[in-house]
Amino acid sequence: MQVYNISKEKDSDTYLPQGLKKEMVVFLEKLHPQQHFTKPPPRYTESSLVKILDTLGIGRPSTYAITISNLLSRKYITKEKRTLFVTELGMNVNRILVSQFPNIININFTAHMESELDQIESGNKNHILVLNEFYQPFTQSLEKALAKQEDIKQSLQEKIDEKCPECGRELIVKWGRNGKFIGCTGYPDCTFTRPLEEQDNTTDETCKVCGAPMQIKVGKFGRFLACSRYPECKFTKSFSLGITCPEKDCGGQIVERKTRRGKIFYGCSNYPSCNFALWNKPVSQACSKCGYPLLEIRQTKSKGTFKQCPNCKHTVK
Repeated sequence: MQVYNISKEKDSDTYLPQGLKKEMVVFLEKLHPQQHFTKPPPRYTESSLVKILDTLGIGRPSTYAITISNLLSRKYITKEKRTLFVTELGMNVNRILVSQFPNIININFTAHMESELDQIESGNKNHILVLNEFYQPFTQSLEKALAKQEDIKQSLQEKIDEKCPECGRELIVKWGRNGKFIGCTGYPDCTFTRPLEEQDNTTDETCKVCGAPMQIKVGKFGRFLACSRYPECKFTKSFSLGITCPEKDCGGQIVERKTRRGKIFYGCSNYPSCNFALWNKPVSQACSKCGYPLLEIRQTKSKGTFKQCPNCKHTVK
């Protein structure tokens, strides 16, 4: 109505633009058969997360880095190609905290608390009164949550139709420091546990100490190979990609590793004598331009996924 300057008076019959009349025949000039799907908003990166925190008044510039670092170190989120992904552990922790502490675990509380602290600093509010306003309801919520502690633990457990091979009791899926695992309901009388993964992690490699098959396992620094006879045999080695290190006269293998903050990178198995490392996953393909023995897989918004030579930066679709 604003575009065509149509009168908004109740008694006015002028609801059509000039030139259009009732029952007038119109002809199709062109048809555009297009279908559009609603796209979800893009996932956060560290920079976009900091930006939204600043917009919502949560935290301060000095706390942004440690906030993201804590989320990564506690495995509430993971980072892949600069993009942040929430883990199942992070979702469960968030669900429990929101249900038990709705007045604290919300956007408005943090921003309000920042405002309260500023008023305390300026002398407009008494810090004892502000602390009491927070502490009294928080204490009540905490006592209620502690009383429901066992119920919360049981809500995270999943029953499986399987008996414990040691005591015959039911096995369930539990949460531990390193994620999910299968344990016996008879704990602490029965301490039987096993990894959650049902697939066979055995590789074609054999243990150099006892000759038993090697298995893929996950530790605090990423995937690694361990002897299937553990704990009788404790031989381990880094998880290799089967690509030889490109450094001259090195002879090492490219292995998958993880930083202290949980970010995956790829380095030489001969470290520290060889410092070769890449953030992007390498592939065993020689560069057609300079002959470098490997390429790395990269991804950008403009180019999508492509391969690039780490040496001469030549790209391949």
